[in-house]
Amino acid sequence: MRLTGLPFVAALALTACVTINVYFPAAEAREAAREFVENVIGEEQAAPPPAGREKDGDGQGMSGGMALAPLPAGMPLRESPAFDPWILFGIGAAQAQTPDITIRTPAIQAIQQRMESRFNSTLRPHFDTGALGFAGDGLVVVRDASQLPLKDRVAVNAAVADDNRDRNAVYREIAVANGHPEWESQIREVFAKQWVASARAGWWYQQGGSWKQK
Repeated sequence: MRLTGLPFVAALALTACVTINVYFPAAEAREAAREFVENVIGEEQAAPPPAGREKDGDGQGMSGGMALAPLPAGMPLRESPAFDPWILFGIGAAQAQTPDITIRTPAIQAIQQRMESRFNSTLRPHFDTGALGFAGDGLVVVRDASQLPLKDRVAVNAAVADDNRDRNAVYREIAVANGHPEWESQIREVFAKQWVASARAGWWYQQGGSWKQK
């Protein structure tokens, strides 16, 4: 008796040896950058929600439970997902993976804490005066040295150099911590945009080679 099914099974096994492409998770990177940046410069206070109980459409307070409305006549129940036999051989419907981005490693957290302390103790006042600004490459630059008091210039320049050292380190560390050192330039680009997005009113940033005030 011939086993006609063996060639088919062998073909499935060979097909299972596929290369899974891992794409840069841009949305996850933006969320990670937002969390990191806001922790460094401090989140703006949001307006508290209005007091009082939520009400439903009849003006009555919402109860603890929720009744399920009956399905309209003729509407079928939602069907369960169909079984995919390819999963048995390690082949899913999609052959691409999009990993999360983590910024919660000891090295990254240590850099974040240093940057937060430095920003609040030294850098923030000089962003407020316009002496400092966010560069287009995710670093900090002295935009207008004339706005720096003479007695503060050495300390501010040293703080800017230290901060840029930490910035370069954290972009590299995030890429390495997530298993993709080749993502460093993309991580830097995402963070550069987030520093601008999180900048407070009156702060300066570079865009297209020119300075703009938010």
